[in-house]
Amino acid sequence: MRILLAEDEKDLNRIITKKLISQGYSVDSCYDGEEAMDSLSLVDYDAVVLDIMMPKADGFTVLSHLRGAGKTTPVLFLTARDAVADRVKGLDSGANDYLVKPFSFEELMARLRAMMRTSFGVAGNVLSVADLTMDTAAHIVKRGEAEISLSAKEYELLEYLMHNQGIVLSREKIEDHIWNFDYEGGTNVVDVYISYLRKKIDGGQEKKLIHTVRGRGYVLREAEHP
Repeated sequence: MRILLAEDEKDLNRIITKKLISQGYSVDSCYDGEEAMDSLSLVDYDAVVLDIMMPKADGFTVLSHLRGAGKTTPVLFLTARDAVADRVKGLDSGANDYLVKPFSFEELMARLRAMMRTSFGVAGNVLSVADLTMDTAAHIVKRGEAEISLSAKEYELLEYLMHNQGIVLSREKIEDHIWNFDYEGGTNVVDVYISYLRKKIDGGQEKKLIHTVRGRGYVLREAEHP
């Protein structure tokens, strides 16, 4: 999942970015509202963590820009303003959640997971396709009873496929959601990581779950054909 973090406190920005990456997210971070709006115009993020008090444009302005563009991307406001009126204004402005500084990173991660569950229409932390399961809170992936070890990027790719099970995803769409602006790798990166996942998820299995749809992209589903 790809997240935009807009936080003008550079130390806190760096710490949150590092934590999100360690949890398997791709992160684009910025330090002011104008940069945040520029990023939101270029990318359809899976979630946005947005400080309210930022230079150039505050969080309310950024959120208004996002919603005005017709995007329903889940947004978590992160702010030091803890008055009830501020919380009400944030939520009524179109934010999905509100977290007051100082906060625990465990709560931030849990709130992000909850927002994205709602966004993808998922009831709990465990995703499943056939006998493949992923516990997004514990970061455990299993095929049947066998636990599968994945790299951070493999995990992120599989989570995106599982959230979109049955939907054919183009290489461009996958790359946009899994790799951030800093990525400087090859043009076939999606194919490479799909190959890695196939070996770990489908290797030795009679029922294959990751399928190629010629000319369109990849899909995770039980049957090769709908």
